[in-house]
Amino acid sequence: MTRVTFYLLQDAQPDARLQLACRLAEKASRQGHRVHVHTGDPALTQSLDEWLWTFRDTAFLPHATEVDAADVPVTLHDSRAPTTHCDVLVNLAAEVPEYCGRFERVADIVGGDDAGRAAGRARWRYFRDRGYPLEHHAL
Repeated sequence: MTRVTFYLLQDAQPDARLQLACRLAEKASRQGHRVHVHTGDPALTQSLDEWLWTFRDTAFLPHATEVDAADVPVTLHDSRAPTTHCDVLVNLAAEVPEYCGRFERVADIVGGDDAGRAAGRARWRYFRDRGYPLEHHAL
């Protein structure tokens, strides 16, 4: 069954969520996992695409915004599921993507603002009510 980890950020700045998404995607891809990031918003997809180019001064994380890209370790999109196998889903959207159950692991990033917390609680209830194993980390 899919394991779900919530990352609760204290920082309310939108960039904090993007930075954590980059770090999680980088760590998972270094461990040999394929990662898909669900943003829920085209503008957020574009911002994350830029962040993945620049979040480290000395490194670039290969990625694509096309969900059928098989030659990169990280894909990102605002609404579509990856067409290739991915192990890890990073969720930045306010809702739970309908395709989340096909991943071994879901990393759900909850922002530090009130709206982000409320949406995070709703996603937590969604997973809990369906019996997913849950854990959380306050950052």
